[in-house]
Amino acid sequence: MSSSIPRSAGRTVARSAAVSAVVASALAAGLLAGSSSAAAEDAAGVRVHDIQGTTRVSPLVGKQVTGVTGIVTGVRTYGSRGFWIQDPEADADPATSEGLFVFTSSVPTVAVGDAVSLSGTVTEYVPGGLNSGNQSLTQLSKPVVTVLSQGNAVPAPVTISAWSVPDAYAPEGDPAAGGSVNGLTLDPETYALDYYESLEGTNVRIGSSRVVGATDPYAELWVTVKPWENANRRGGTVYGSYESQNTGRLQIQSLTPLAQQPFPKANVGDRLTGTTEGPLDFNQFGGYTLTARTLGTVVDRGLERETTDRQHKNELAVATYNVENLDPSDPQEKFDALAKAVVHNLASPDILALEEIQDNTGAKNDGTVAADQTVKKFTDAIVAAGGPAYAWRSVDPENNKDGGEPGGNIRQVFLFNPERVSFTDRAGGDATTATAVTGSKGHAALTVSPGRIDPANTAWESSRKPLAGEFVFRGRTVFVIANHFGSKGGDESLVSHHQPPNRSSEAKRLLQAQAVNAFVKDIVALEKQADVLVVGDINDFEFSGTTQALTDGGALYPAVKSLPRGERYSYVYQGNSQVLDQILTSPGVHHFEYDSVHINAEFADQDSDHDPQVLRFRP
Repeated sequence: MSSSIPRSAGRTVARSAAVSAVVASALAAGLLAGSSSAAAEDAAGVRVHDIQGTTRVSPLVGKQVTGVTGIVTGVRTYGSRGFWIQDPEADADPATSEGLFVFTSSVPTVAVGDAVSLSGTVTEYVPGGLNSGNQSLTQLSKPVVTVLSQGNAVPAPVTISAWSVPDAYAPEGDPAAGGSVNGLTLDPETYALDYYESLEGTNVRIGSSRVVGATDPYAELWVTVKPWENANRRGGTVYGSYESQNTGRLQIQSLTPLAQQPFPKANVGDRLTGTTEGPLDFNQFGGYTLTARTLGTVVDRGLERETTDRQHKNELAVATYNVENLDPSDPQEKFDALAKAVVHNLASPDILALEEIQDNTGAKNDGTVAADQTVKKFTDAIVAAGGPAYAWRSVDPENNKDGGEPGGNIRQVFLFNPERVSFTDRAGGDATTATAVTGSKGHAALTVSPGRIDPANTAWESSRKPLAGEFVFRGRTVFVIANHFGSKGGDESLVSHHQPPNRSSEAKRLLQAQAVNAFVKDIVALEKQADVLVVGDINDFEFSGTTQALTDGGALYPAVKSLPRGERYSYVYQGNSQVLDQILTSPGVHHFEYDSVHINAEFADQDSDHDPQVLRFRP
């Protein structure tokens, strides 16, 4: 997709047919609550609030309507082309929105301030399709537009503020409707999602607000209108549990094409000052979005990248870092930036577990699985940045068996500083050969080092297999298991019409966590005080079932929990600062210092989308 248009351009001019297909299939399946069986009937002289109704789905869905009037409040000329209208004469029901999106497919010919009369078909568009679980956007499709007058005042905006957004996030879905909230009458004074839905298509505004999600490549950012809501010292909003959603988050886009006005670059903690005003949209990539007709000004609050402490000579520093699909075709600048971060921000850890190291030809799907050129280019860049000459160990995967980009063959790799730590090599490891625990009571060892844990287990199908290695530091054996669990792909978003949302991807990660937990228990059963570190991109929260399975029986402790709640995050997604990357310790690791080193996730300019994690301890 062109970088010159926001991601919402994913709704293309072919959407008209898609809308019809979605509505038709939804009506047939009975999935759109409130849908009318009299879809062919006409409805004349209806008002916008009649179309919007008091639930998430229009009571007039599928009907032809005529004589719908309103003032144009916003025009979108790119992506999902169309415009918004608003009825300046509101009804007395807070559940019914007075705004409506009119989908035109071609560039609209109306202007803000035009008074229009419309006829068309009421449709419910589900961004991402019905299987996404997303809520639908009520809109008018195939419109016939008559401009009645021009230059009218835009209806006064509804101010979205800390005081207007309820603290409760969403009602519980109706069990009889499969957990959907679509058929429930909106209660905008009680639930945040109901409040936003009651303003769908309405002209809204926010005042000066803190940025909680940095500007992304699709020209959008996230703010919070609730400055105190789970705030942390760096300006973000921390996601702390499934039951405690951050209700003040709101996505911001601009209606002005980027060719006319570049979108501002903002980091977490910056402020979007002044007034930001425009229609409230709903899209696939974030849900409720203020599409700004008037965009405020970003004020830089000077967020800086963190640097961790250097380990003492008798401390072992172990880190994990997802380097985001690194391969030799990436520009040297990316290698140099990542290397500088290892040396300066991570203080050259003794052991560094990397995730998403691609093979030597990257995403070219040519059967290549070796990654020695990728690793050499990275380790050379580390030396050039003033760091140690890291040695490395890994196991090449089978071609296209570990997920990720087709042809990329991502895998975990151990880097280690041979001047500080040694690696215990035990031959025999390959993509399909499992390592196991051997030894005698009081002394555990790996049968293969480096080796993969249980690679034939179906839990690892189309997913990265854990890489286990045996290291020695100052005469003490340390076991490190590098992981990259299955992604959250397929999960419904926080604004799903199912509440709570379906999180289908958890099933695989639960099995993966159980496999790693069993392996750690095998080590500890032989050597109770063994030093075991489970590290990597776990792709799940510290409060998740995945983490609970990893820690089952006291085998491991999630070290991120040693941090204050406001510092527990390694990734920022849709304005939520959250944990994906972790280091977990066995009971033998008695005292440690843990640091989530924030150098990427909060910034518009990123070397990776993850923040690395570092743990220092004395074996």
